[in-house]
Formats: sequence, structure tokens, C-alpha cells
Amino acid sequence: MNRSSDIPPPGAPATPFLSLSGVGKTYPGVVALEGLSMDIMPGEVIGLVGENGAGKSTLMKILGGVIAPDRGTILLGAELRFLTVESSISSGIAFVHQELNLFENLDVAANIFLGREPLKAGPLKLVDRDRLRDMVKPLLRRVGAHFSADTPVASLSLAEQQMVEIAKALSINAKLVIFDEPTSSLPLAETERLLSIIKKLKADGISVIFISHRLHEVERVADRVVVLRDGALAGTLAKKDIGHDQMVKLMIGRMLAARTAKPQRSPGSVALKVSAVRTAAYPGHPVDLEIRYGEILGLAGLVGSGRTELARVLFGIDRSYGGAILQDGKKIEVRSARDAVARGIFLVPEDRKRNGILLDFPIAQNITLADLPMLASRFMLSAERETAAAEKQRVRLGIKAPSVSSRTGTLSGGNQQKVVLAKWLSMSPKVMIFDEPTRGIDIGAKNEIYGLMRTLADAGVAILMISSDMEEVIGVSDRIAVMHEGQIAGILDEDEFSQESVLLLAVGKGVK
Repeated sequence: MNRSSDIPPPGAPATPFLSLSGVGKTYPGVVALEGLSMDIMPGEVIGLVGENGAGKSTLMKILGGVIAPDRGTILLGAELRFLTVESSISSGIAFVHQELNLFENLDVAANIFLGREPLKAGPLKLVDRDRLRDMVKPLLRRVGAHFSADTPVASLSLAEQQMVEIAKALSINAKLVIFDEPTSSLPLAETERLLSIIKKLKADGISVIFISHRLHEVERVADRVVVLRDGALAGTLAKKDIGHDQMVKLMIGRMLAARTAKPQRSPGSVALKVSAVRTAAYPGHPVDLEIRYGEILGLAGLVGSGRTELARVLFGIDRSYGGAILQDGKKIEVRSARDAVARGIFLVPEDRKRNGILLDFPIAQNITLADLPMLASRFMLSAERETAAAEKQRVRLGIKAPSVSSRTGTLSGGNQQKVVLAKWLSMSPKVMIFDEPTRGIDIGAKNEIYGLMRTLADAGVAILMISSDMEEVIGVSDRIAVMHEGQIAGILDEDEFSQESVLLLAVGKGVK
């Protein structure tokens, strides 16, 4: 029996809020969770880490009452064989999921108290909107939100929608809040706010399970780290022992080589020049930027700074409100994604599940979708050529799947991202734009993505990498451009890289 236990943090009571004993779950041919035992103390922040497929999701589903374990017991006030969704919620277990579970056609208040709305007296049982707003306001203040209870969720950014999810979790008077990759769409400033919220929860005696592939955040916030590997407990780290290398070694059973490789060539000529381009987000602020062949140019900035909007203009999704785009020194018109693709300018979007892949389609169809004419003969698609082309990319990128006929939605986040990459790599890219390339991807897959990016750059491809992960921006980029309110606030060479220098530019200090 595996047991994760440690000395509780100072001041914490000796009685756990929740205890698991020998909890396991097996699916046909797969042991998803193997005899896990662990205690969760009131006011304790547990970092839960492991690669995709390590058992984290299965454990969360058991705690949420979505699935029942095959064996083991759960102690939550009383000894239970399993939890239901209702008993989990009533016990004060709340979730903030990586994949947002919000209704975009409703406003913030309706999402936070969906199904629990205060009603007016009378036979019609109408929702008491005034009281609902009053209930939501303190929750929004608690998460540091700057939008109102009446704001439509559809108008919010990913980071702002994440705040709504946190407020929703807090609204049930939670005793345990489980954060599943909560910072995956948040840049530095918003991440700092979230970590502050977690510290406040801890001070209020609320337990937290913090799941993240950003190990530096786990290191900062966790009192204890529980590491899962292949469905079993790989080890537990006390506060004094928590470190990046220690977590990685337990997660994958070995130490990783240096995450970022140095460029094998000097940057070449300017592949793409952005000259006074204006986006819909900031039509009054011109953007000037140069992306060179053979380099990875990191693009940092706070949420709402205009990074994604710039990428959408360069890929032809949104129109430019002024300025010019030059490729190899010649002005080009990019009025649609078709124009961009024809010029070898490709985008790996921030939200791969919504904009990058078709989850219900096979891997082969996703990989070949953008280049079907090359696989057709007399206007008829050759299934054999499509399969062969997809299989070549599957092997090249190490996509882990039984075959290219497998449904793309069944893949892990890292392998889904590889499918998005495979779609473009077969088409001789000249400029690749990566928007949050490793969002929601585990540490092993991250290193593979970084390696692919470096290989592309060394082959002469110009790469623009938009990222909210400060560690990623500094560790992967050859140069860093920082945006502030729709403009390039500054560009840093490698010897100028630091979190402080990036953040100062991101908040508008030192704007050139």
C-alpha cells in the first residue's frame, strides 16, 4: 500500500479533512490508479504532479464523485466506499478545471450560481437579480476581477474566465479547492494574483490541491508535493525538499537533460517585418517587429496586451487597421488564413481544441486537412497517400497513438499539440507562430515541443513564440519582445533576460 503522509504544516490540526486508503481504479487492460493512500490536512496546500496518464485525472474524478474506485476507502467525516457528485459538493470539495466549464451565453453571475440562484417570493419564482449581484460582488473582489457580475462570459478573455471559475468554486463555501492547471492561460501578473488567492485560502483553513505542469509554481506554493507515476505514488516531498529536479526525477524516473538547447546557427535575414501594423484591440497603437530566419523570438506581455491579436493579423484571421507586413523585404497582403498558408506562414493557436484540431476526426485527417490538394489525384483524395503522409509525421514527431486512424480527442494534450504541428510541418514552413505552445502539457512533452521548435529554428524557420510562462519565455527564446497595450515596449537580447526586465516592460515601464 502506498501512503503519502508527512508532518502537517505548523498550526494545522492533527485530524485530516480527507483521507484516502488503498484507493484504486482499473479499466479494461489499464490500471489507472493503484492503491493510493494519502491525507489532506485543513489549511494545507498539496502540489499534485505527474505526467499525463500518471493518474491525476482519475484521482480528481474519484474526489469529485464522477467515478467510483474499485477498491479502497475514503474517510470524509465517515468512512465511505465512494463519493457521489452531490456528496462531494455538499462536503465542500470544489474544482477549478483546466478546461473551462462556463456557459458563454450567460453572464458572470448566472455562471457562478447556476442552479443555486436566489429567487423572489411569489408563485413565478423569478431570479432575484439584485440579490444575485450582491452575492457575486465579494467573490469577484476576492479573486481580483475587474469585471462586473453582469458581464457576458463570452466577452471575457481566457484569463478572466478562469477567474469566474475560481469565484464559482469559492461560492460553495469550499473546504477543499482542487485547482487543475489553473495558471495554464494566465500570464505572470494574473498568476501572482492566483497564488495570492491560494495563500488566503490556506490562511482561512481551506485545503488546496494544486495541479500544475509549471513546477516552479508548485515549488512556490506547496507545503507538500505528491508525485504520481503510472497510476502509483512515486514519492512525496516535504516543504524543505521541494525542488524542480527532485519533482522531475520522481515524475519520469530520471533527470532531464537541459531543457533548452542553444541555437546551432546564427540568425539569418529578416523573414517577416511588421511595420506600424494596427490591430482591432489597439487600432491607435502601431506595432513594429522583425522576426528573423533561424531564431526563436519570444513575445511576452500581460493578458490583453495585444499579442494574440497580432498573431491573428499575421495569419490573416483578423484584418489589419493600418501598416504593412513585409516578407523577405517585399510587402505582402494577408487577407485570409489561405493567403498566410500559401506564403508558408503558419499558426499554432492558443486554444488548440477549439481552433487547432478537430477532436472527433482521426489523427490522419487532422494532419492532412490543410494540404489535401497535394494528396489528391484527379480531384479525388487518395486514402493511401493520406495515411502514408500522416504516418510519416506521426513517426517524425513521436505522436503516441495506436495508429493514425485513432480519434484525435483521445490523445493527451502534448500529443494533440504534436498533431497541430504535424499539420504544418509537412508543408515546408517559413514562419511559425506558436501561441502558448505548451499550455496544459506535462514536463516531458514540453521538452519535446521545445526540441521541435529548436530543430525548426536550426533548419532556418523563423519562429514567433507567444507565451505567458515566464520561465518558458526566458528559457526558450533567442530574443524577447515585450508588448504593452498594443505596442512593443522593448526587445531584450539574451544577456538582458530576467523576469524583472520582462515584467517592467510588460507593465509599461521603460516603453521606448
